[in-house]
Amino acid sequence: METKVAVIAIIAESRDSAEEINDILHEYGEYIIGRMGIPYREKKLNVINVVVDAPHDVISAMAGKIGNLSNVTVKTAYSGCN
Repeated sequence: METKVAVIAIIAESRDSAEEINDILHEYGEYIIGRMGIPYREKKLNVINVVVDAPHDVISAMAGKIGNLSNVTVKTAYSGCN
């Protein structure tokens, strides 16, 4: 199956969603190349970037699950290569 490399950018405006985000990321762990989390204490939010190599439908499903959480915003950028 063809895979894409993508970056999933997550902004969590509440610490309450941290455990749920981590559970979803763990569920898709086999596709994750790396991740970086930055707490922005002054604004009381967290920024998480997750790099994945997965089929398009898997990336969409993961981003969709995370994006459905309360106080969480998700955007995905796909590479042009396979």
